[in-house]
Amino acid sequence: MLARRMRDVTMTVPWNLFLLTVGGVLFSLGLKSIAMPHAFISGGVFGTGLYIYYATGLFTPAVWYVLLNLPIFVVGWLCVSRRFFFYSLYGTAVTTLAAQFITFQSSIHDPLLAAVAAGTVCGAGLGIVLRSLGSEGGLTIISIVLHQRWNIRVGQFSFAYNFLLFMIGLATMETDVVLYSVIMVYTYSTVMDYVHSLFNQRKLVFIISDCVDCIAHDVLEHLHRGVTLLEGQGAFTGRSKRVALIVVPNIQLKRLEELVFNADPNAFMIIENTFNVLGSGFSRRKVY
Repeated sequence: MLARRMRDVTMTVPWNLFLLTVGGVLFSLGLKSIAMPHAFISGGVFGTGLYIYYATGLFTPAVWYVLLNLPIFVVGWLCVSRRFFFYSLYGTAVTTLAAQFITFQSSIHDPLLAAVAAGTVCGAGLGIVLRSLGSEGGLTIISIVLHQRWNIRVGQFSFAYNFLLFMIGLATMETDVVLYSVIMVYTYSTVMDYVHSLFNQRKLVFIISDCVDCIAHDVLEHLHRGVTLLEGQGAFTGRSKRVALIVVPNIQLKRLEELVFNADPNAFMIIENTFNVLGSGFSRRKVY
């Protein structure tokens, strides 16, 4: 019941506006207070705007961000949904305003530490934004379109785009600055993917045991998780055995181990990480 209520909350307008606000402010904070004092290129559309700003000195990075977003929002309107478009419009407004009003600089002087710190803060912000039904605009809109149609991960596309951007930057910027920018973008791409999938990761467990029925009963009664029983056969002995397949959240894994080995000390467990689990009792498929 609680899980269902939480899933219902994630579809509400206030919750999505909250995520877009917090994520947009964090992203702008990482850029303005940490990345820009070191002249890093952040990557993405904002990074493209920064590159144009550094090269021409015209306008501000926030203004370039808005201008570059205009054709991208047309793609969002046509290829995703109207709801996604308006949420993303709000996310872009928050990111742009935050970038305009954040004026203080961090006290991080070492470029390497600054690159890691900026990447962590920006990646956390973008990951939070991706938990919503919108985006902060820019490259994220294109990434979501690619993810929906071809299951290309957001962080992977982001890093590929930024790699090309940095290759162009090598022609006009100092090599050290470009390399620090690569470190920053790699960090925020990794953190972004992690935060985005943080609450969707589960453990897939296979259990081979002579007491699989007892184990299944204990899991159903104590963990309230579904169990699928598969038919298996030992290649060496030729004996038939039933195999239990269970998906559990990380916090229930230790409890599952206790139930299994209390029922059968000779049980055999295989535990795998999952990237995403959709369905009853777990995450709901996101529809933008």
